[in-house]
Amino acid sequence: MNEYLLSVLLGVVEGLTEFLPVSSTAHLRICEALLGIDLGNGFWKMYSIVIQLGAILCLPIYFRSRIAKFLNTFPQGENKDRTALNHPLTLVLIAFVCTAGPAFLLTKIIGKHLESLLVMGCSLLIGGIIMWIVDAMFGTPKDGGRYKTEHVEEMTLFQAIWIGICQITSAVFPGTSRSMSTIAAGQIAGMSRPSALEFSFFLSIPTMVAATVYDLWRTLHPKHGAEPLGRMPANSQEWIVLAIGFVVSFIVAWGVVAWFMQWVRKKGFAPFAIYRIVVGSALLIWLWKSGGLH
Repeated sequence: MNEYLLSVLLGVVEGLTEFLPVSSTAHLRICEALLGIDLGNGFWKMYSIVIQLGAILCLPIYFRSRIAKFLNTFPQGENKDRTALNHPLTLVLIAFVCTAGPAFLLTKIIGKHLESLLVMGCSLLIGGIIMWIVDAMFGTPKDGGRYKTEHVEEMTLFQAIWIGICQITSAVFPGTSRSMSTIAAGQIAGMSRPSALEFSFFLSIPTMVAATVYDLWRTLHPKHGAEPLGRMPANSQEWIVLAIGFVVSFIVAWGVVAWFMQWVRKKGFAPFAIYRIVVGSALLIWLWKSGGLH
């Protein structure tokens, strides 16, 4: 396949799946297997990290007014009922620390699972089932009342810690999906669908920036003098391929975030859970028929 066209395709896949609860890592790995390309190749490994940065960049720009309001109202909050400990900005950082610390310590486990289509297939399937059950049980307020947390501004310290801990699963088991684990954890903790989704987006900013920058640094500067796993573009064609993927990923991710926010206000997460179950099942069946389960 032409490398420019391939870059557009991978940029679209990354932009579509990064913030939907379906796992971008699994979808890029599936594309690699189906198209016969090696995303572990030096350039393509670095490329896959950079296009993720393109998707991440859309979040602080899309939510710039919300972030500015948080900064301007810190620490009392918009309704003057917050403190420096439970302001939304603080809660995002607390959830991030709860995820980043254990995830960093588990990097060896993460590395073993990162390229496994079997793990990704199981994670897609099991995560889809869990997401469907959680959304069915907690997707609507009980007895026609209201959610414990209708808006991010009403979140508690416990909810932030709980969400951060649950997000560890997405780091250890690729295919789980960071947004799926965050959204499901939020719903279980009494958050409405929109507030759980919005907090998922806010938490994505520090989590994904830290993880992506760390991956990029580790890829280009390995420990103990080992050969770098990735490399920067070596010619103008590769720079163009990289730029195409970055821009396409940013544009598509922006559209997905805007659409997803509107969708969730009217409908639930069940369609995404069903999609995960179908894709996960199809991937496991394909691995079984091709001998990949052995």
